[in-house]
Amino acid sequence: MKIVGLTGGIGSGKTTVAKLFEDLGVPVYYADIEAKKLMQNSPVLRKKIIALFGEEAYHGEDINRSHIAQIVFTDREKLKLLNALVHPEVEDHFKKWLALQNSAYVIQENALIFENHKQGSYDSIITVTAPLEKRIERVVKRDGVTRQQVLDRIDNQIDDDYKVSHASFVINNSILSESKDQVSQIHWRLMN
Repeated sequence: MKIVGLTGGIGSGKTTVAKLFEDLGVPVYYADIEAKKLMQNSPVLRKKIIALFGEEAYHGEDINRSHIAQIVFTDREKLKLLNALVHPEVEDHFKKWLALQNSAYVIQENALIFENHKQGSYDSIITVTAPLEKRIERVVKRDGVTRQQVLDRIDNQIDDDYKVSHASFVINNSILSESKDQVSQIHWRLMN
């Protein structure tokens, strides 16, 4: 079974593209969603996150995402430390999920493939791109954050040009109908 990484910068539309693959029957693992679940539910991870970010990292039982985001998107060192805590847990969870799949290939949607130097873990990598202004607009609308906060997040990610040049496939996710066509073509190639 092939493991295909699906990545792209914030607001590029990775989740939209991942859902298009799901519509074709491809199993998709959403690393970011699973990371959030693990941060929320793992007592071991919770203890480590509180040690790193203080008691404000949680509101009662719930993770305080805005508090953590405010810190990590302006402090690269704290972001690295957080990733070092969370990513091994996500990798273990992915391996367990993968063992349950039966498909020609699976997709792991993961925004940080290149940032975490994990490109060697995949048989192919798909990079999703979109124009900068469209990305900013999507994230402002989705997350209720300011333009500057989106730009700060973008600054913490590897440049799109690098991701594109190191990808097996590239999807320009500006127009949904065109994205569907690109997904179909890639799916055909991965199946053959």
